[in-house]
Amino acid sequence: MTGTAPRYLYLARHGEATPDESALSERGRSQAWLLGERLRGSSLAQVHHGPLPQVTQTAQLIGERLDGVPLHATESAGDYLPYLPRKDELPAASADAILGFLTQFPAEQRARGPQLAQAAVEQFTGPVAGDTPRHELLVTHAFLIGWLVRAALDAPKWRWIGISPANAALTVIRYAPGRPDSVLFFNDTGHLPPDLRWTGYPPELHL
Repeated sequence: MTGTAPRYLYLARHGEATPDESALSERGRSQAWLLGERLRGSSLAQVHHGPLPQVTQTAQLIGERLDGVPLHATESAGDYLPYLPRKDELPAASADAILGFLTQFPAEQRARGPQLAQAAVEQFTGPVAGDTPRHELLVTHAFLIGWLVRAALDAPKWRWIGISPANAALTVIRYAPGRPDSVLFFNDTGHLPPDLRWTGYPPELHL
């Protein structure tokens, strides 16, 4: 009878993009290369990534540092809003600001987001069949990382909002049989030098 084994899901936001988001910036390319260097020699069996250019390029640069690990593009690793909360779900003091923020995004990202988020949960989370632990990397966008971290912590569905990973930061979630999901670490930028950390964040958060 086949058992189940732990899955270790490595999550990485893409490197810094150019202003038009058509490619990685020079800093973004450096971030991706350094993340790949950190992961070199790891137990990764697969790299999954979203379809947009900055994510694809990040995955490719990471893949160059790995030894024959296959890369797979998947729509469920794309850029979308994973859950649209109702006003009565949100803290009263911030509900209007949150809903105003979400309405800025294209209608397609809002309409298809929940379906894609469910597909991502089904594809990337939970223990795996067999007796061998699986290590996988998912290169994606900030919102999906927030959604998967929220799910692992069993937080309210709207709480993906406010979980903000940095470019090329590393997060790892463990899904083990018979145990609660564990966020082993979040937003680790130890592989990046100070000038490449926290890109896109306000200066006061450049720690």
